[in-house]
Amino acid sequence: MSDNTTNGKEEIFSKVLRAGRRTYFFDVRATKANDFYLTITESKKHEGHNGEAFYKKHKIYLYKEDFERFREILDEVTDYIINEKGEEVISERHNPEFKRYDEDGNQHSDDDDDDTSSGSNAFTSINFEEI
Repeated sequence: MSDNTTNGKEEIFSKVLRAGRRTYFFDVRATKANDFYLTITESKKHEGHNGEAFYKKHKIYLYKEDFERFREILDEVTDYIINEKGEEVISERHNPEFKRYDEDGNQHSDDDDDDTSSGSNAFTSINFEEI
């Protein structure tokens, strides 16, 4: 068996897209019948309660019979987004100075989409005259 295997499925060709705390893996694999299909994996770095990093992964499988329609729809929705909002990233979460706070005033990093925060009870003093 090849050195490039995952769960017994050989990776034929791979590309990686690193995007901040997210990484996307595009892997061509072979079926038992030796046909090819694509897996797209999103891996996102999180921090556990103990401060150690861990990765959450989400994967989709895309087979050849779906390639054309998938590509058409992906092109359509990405064109729509660019036409409606332009290419500039306007999300405040992409601003390096952005800090997110929950209802209790606890600060979260920009990649805390769940309840894996460290539980810090830091308090921030706000001068409302500056707002």
